[in-house]
Amino acid sequence: MIEVSGIRVPLSKLDGTDERELAVLRRALARRLHVRPEELGRVTRRKRSIDARKKGDVQLIFTLRANLPGGDAAEKALLAGLSSRHEAGGVRQVTDADKDFPEPLERMPRDRGPIVVVGAGCAGLFCALSLARAGLEPLLVERGDDAARRSRVVRHHDETGELDPESNIQFGVGGAGTFSDGKLQTGTKSPFHGLVLRTFAEAGAQQRILWDAKPHIGSDVLPDVVTHIVEMIEAAGGTVRCRCRLVDLDVSGGRVRAVTLRSEDPETGIVTEERIPCSRVVLACGHSARDVFEMLRDRAVPMERKTFAMGVRIEHLQADVDRALYGSSAGNPALGAAPYSLAVHLPSGRSAFSFCMCPGGYVVSAASEQGGVVTNGMSYSDRAGENANSGLLANVFPEDLPGDDVLAGVGLQHSCEQAAFRAGGGGFVAPAQLVGDFLHGRPSSAGGEIQPTYPRGVRWGDIASCLPAYITETIRAAIPEIGRKLRGFDRTDAVLTGVETRSSSPVRVARGKNLQSVGVSGLWPVGEGAGYAGGIMSAAADGLRVAEAVIADVADELRK
Repeated sequence: MIEVSGIRVPLSKLDGTDERELAVLRRALARRLHVRPEELGRVTRRKRSIDARKKGDVQLIFTLRANLPGGDAAEKALLAGLSSRHEAGGVRQVTDADKDFPEPLERMPRDRGPIVVVGAGCAGLFCALSLARAGLEPLLVERGDDAARRSRVVRHHDETGELDPESNIQFGVGGAGTFSDGKLQTGTKSPFHGLVLRTFAEAGAQQRILWDAKPHIGSDVLPDVVTHIVEMIEAAGGTVRCRCRLVDLDVSGGRVRAVTLRSEDPETGIVTEERIPCSRVVLACGHSARDVFEMLRDRAVPMERKTFAMGVRIEHLQADVDRALYGSSAGNPALGAAPYSLAVHLPSGRSAFSFCMCPGGYVVSAASEQGGVVTNGMSYSDRAGENANSGLLANVFPEDLPGDDVLAGVGLQHSCEQAAFRAGGGGFVAPAQLVGDFLHGRPSSAGGEIQPTYPRGVRWGDIASCLPAYITETIRAAIPEIGRKLRGFDRTDAVLTGVETRSSSPVRVARGKNLQSVGVSGLWPVGEGAGYAGGIMSAAADGLRVAEAVIADVADELRK
């Protein structure tokens, strides 16, 4: 197979349809390789990105793959010919070598109890799927609902203000990422990324995630996708229990002995509790499982404070963002709604940055506790909403926190969420402020052209009262600087809605080189909640990596 990178296609040659794009790419690849288009086998996209540095000449850049009918010998001859003309740059012969799920073990361990995976976010789902396909029949437990019921519960909260602390935007199958657009880009590299993308596509996500440089699935599609992944786990021999939460962990003698699970029937409300002996637990509880963190602290499982971030959601008109980034090309269907990723480093030594930017999206109510307002953002697969929104955050460093309690960061998150609830006047109404007023330190009394999309409504006022001064001062200093990078970012009637406190976990559950807890044998902390990931892709990859370690641990036991 031949792979060619750096194929540039002017936007003017495309019309937004997949058929036209593939036809243009076949001709462009043939020209690059000095062959006729019909001499190429199937042409596939490996990567697609946008170069918008020149607003009047936006181009798409592709990495493409194709087979030659003559096979390996024909491909080697083509490469030799290009090399002789010094035209082989960006052209190479490749084989598909992406990671795949493991083969089933030849025999299974007996009388040690199930491998329990706690949490059905992306880390837990992919870990459980890998374990199931290895024949290990994991038990995956999730405190929230299945994706279909969870979607109904979230809509009910948006419409009425009634919150289910067990099932919401934070808790339920798919984790918090199910309702945050399903952005799949990542700043990390992992051999598992290809497997994660292929699995999402097999489960019903759009095929374009396989090549788009900034892939996303959409919060309208993700519930079905994660439901299909659950079905894959069950088809491979795993068991998935929803409305089932971890309430205790027996780690006597420095190793996992048992878990205690509490289950609730969503129809009858009947609660049952069960102690399950086991020797291996994968902890993928997510960054909002505060009760789990407290239980781990009480059981002396080693944890440490880590840097996290807090701030607000900022909303602009998507059309303004499109024009700022794409110029006269804005609105071209081949481009879609423009995303951004921005950061500034300030003289104070602190930084502010955008997070989880949702083009054509909506600010959402992401609370999981009574009396606390939490914001996040999402967009649907078409990204067709009128507004763009993003988290606008600043870091909280361990040294910013008082005392020596490992959960001091959780306490800070909680206090800010409670302050936001009070500032909103109750009912999960969120406090909001216009950028112009925020920059001048005065409360807002009404909105402007940009209408807030937060579903429970907003109460205009002073959002700075809900956050530590070092956060608000950093964001206040950063907005004009970011406005110099992205025109209109500091527009005076842009909307700030607060507070955004759940961007990442404030703690890390310490693990060693074998990926097990440094203090408890048989406990594998994984994903965002444990402090080892920062988004869907990195969480899923960490889940797969930990699954490999668990499978290897089982195989070692069987060899003894």
